[in-house]
Amino acid sequence: MTGLAFLIPVALLMGLAGLGAFFWALRSGQFEDMDGAAARILIDEEEP
Repeated sequence: MTGLAFLIPVALLMGLAGLGAFFWALRSGQFEDMDGAAARILIDEEEP
């Protein structure tokens, strides 16, 4: 029972940290150009 008293708050804090990181990524523009990132892998920039 004492293990649960430790693990439940730790799990809640880790979940809140993950949620905070997700909202930070949204605010900083990490998910703005999803199509450009998908097409960028197909562009060959090496000159033969």
